[in-house]
Amino acid sequence: MTSVPHDPESHDPEALRERAARALLAARDRTRALTTCVDDHDLTAQHSPLMSPLVWDLAHIGNQEEQWLLRAVGKRDALRPDIDSVYDAFEHPRAERPSLPLLPPAEAHGYVADVRSRVLDVLESSPLHGAPLLDSGFAFGMIAQHEQQHDETMLITHQLRRGPAALTAPEPPRTTDGPLPAEVLVPAGPFTMGTSTEPWALDNERPAHRRLLPSFLIDTTPVSNGAYLDFIKDGGYSEPRWWTAEGWDHIREHRLHAPLFWRQEGGQWLRRRFGVTEPVPPDEPVLHVSWYEADAYARWAGRRLPTEEEWEKAARHDPVSGRSRRYPWGDETPGPTHANLGQRHLRPAPVGSYPDGESPLGIRQLIGDVWEWTASDFLPYPGFAAFPYREYSEVFFGGPYKVLRGGSFAVDPVACRGTFRNWDLPVRRQIFAGFRTARDADPEGA
Repeated sequence: MTSVPHDPESHDPEALRERAARALLAARDRTRALTTCVDDHDLTAQHSPLMSPLVWDLAHIGNQEEQWLLRAVGKRDALRPDIDSVYDAFEHPRAERPSLPLLPPAEAHGYVADVRSRVLDVLESSPLHGAPLLDSGFAFGMIAQHEQQHDETMLITHQLRRGPAALTAPEPPRTTDGPLPAEVLVPAGPFTMGTSTEPWALDNERPAHRRLLPSFLIDTTPVSNGAYLDFIKDGGYSEPRWWTAEGWDHIREHRLHAPLFWRQEGGQWLRRRFGVTEPVPPDEPVLHVSWYEADAYARWAGRRLPTEEEWEKAARHDPVSGRSRRYPWGDETPGPTHANLGQRHLRPAPVGSYPDGESPLGIRQLIGDVWEWTASDFLPYPGFAAFPYREYSEVFFGGPYKVLRGGSFAVDPVACRGTFRNWDLPVRRQIFAGFRTARDADPEGA
């Protein structure tokens, strides 16, 4: 089975130790930035029933790190077993978390700092082999990814927060390089989906397996705000034929008529972005749309959402070598010329950006900028085995969840790769999600 090579660092314990330390420290720097830019009132407030108070996320990060790296890996005595239940994400829905006996901000900051100092000692003495949690430093990579995922969640909370801007970042570079084709043909044939070799891949990305797909065409770039405005202007939100029955009921019940955070004023469309109101930029990927909205747009455009398999083949398959790459551009870790990741910017880059990050077939922005809704339900791969706990993936399989791929500007590279799978309910709009469309290829041109 053709697959990607092992990460070279996975064979060198000292390189692995350094990689794990870098990932943990980078995540903590970001957590600190997201939780020190507002006052204690904003940290403890619930800015939306869809999200936890920021201070809950902060202490939850520390509690997960304590449970997995201090107790499970380091075999250390528990520091705060009394708070395990409070910060159990499955025990308490987000809407209920403000009523819990949460650690106050100063105590939460102190707790996560204490845990981290002890974890770095554990990392220094761990063999990083000999047990599934230790192999290739998996547990440390898992916790770094967990923290970065909560950092993205906290960034969503910042977007939902009312009041003046608390975060700033430079504008993304304008690296477009001329007209691009609207769509790209992905040839028929097999490809390797998932991974069995990526050392920090999570359980739902495994194992690698072969998929055979017919040819299809997929958008060269994500759908733009300007294109989505055409759907709005054409009455897309008032025409039931574009919507699934559930989607139509949902937009009628909630009186939706545009992406979240958009409003029309004096004939102009505006949006709120991290405390700033600005005109909707027509050349950026559309953002804050639900799966229902993405699906309706695709139907209106005479197209459809790509399946998860189609998305991954478009992003990873090299038709010349037959190999599946780690990323569209190759196996190299993402850099600032490849993709808009890591909260380096607080908005997507214009469609067509990042030519250095395109796939072998010339498809752009498959990694970064916006999470992309797919047509697929969240299901396990053949041979799936839950690791290290069922609640990461397995309990969500077979439910109403739809798969998103590719990551957004809010995702750190440690938690984003060509095999990474995200999932959410089809109604969700607060997440940094957009989409691209696809269509079946003409058999004569396949």
